[in-house]
Amino acid sequence: MQYKANSPEDYIAQLPIERQAAVSKLRKIILKNLPKGFEEQMNYGMLGYVVPHSIYPSGYHCDSKMPLPFMNLASQKHYIAVYHMGIYSKQELLDWFKEEYSKTASTKLDMGKSCIRFKKIDAIPYGLIGELCQKITVEQWIDFYENAIKNNRKNEK
Repeated sequence: MQYKANSPEDYIAQLPIERQAAVSKLRKIILKNLPKGFEEQMNYGMLGYVVPHSIYPSGYHCDSKMPLPFMNLASQKHYIAVYHMGIYSKQELLDWFKEEYSKTASTKLDMGKSCIRFKKIDAIPYGLIGELCQKITVEQWIDFYENAIKNNRKNEK
């Protein structure tokens, strides 16, 4: 679900009351743990954590007007989602996350490529999400992103 919000606070205020506290807590955890340089913005109708143009002027290759995305936080129809491009892009990070999730969470891991879905609000492993945020610096993300784009372009030729 996309909300027409102008700010993170506006986004949270539009959520169903039963999700506001959980999304607010996740937001605080993410902001506290993201390495320096990432910036919170509204991005794709969700709370977004991006590499701003001031650090990476090229922006996102699909739309250079957009900053380089890294994470998003959203309230979807049936769950709260954390989207993390690092677990989508780096197998060792995905493996670490799956292992730690099995140790700390009380529910089965429900995820897609970059999407971690939380259907039970009281089972969100906030500490683990905080640890995940700390795993990739802005510089590491830019380097990984650029190498992936270059490799994709080589494969297209």
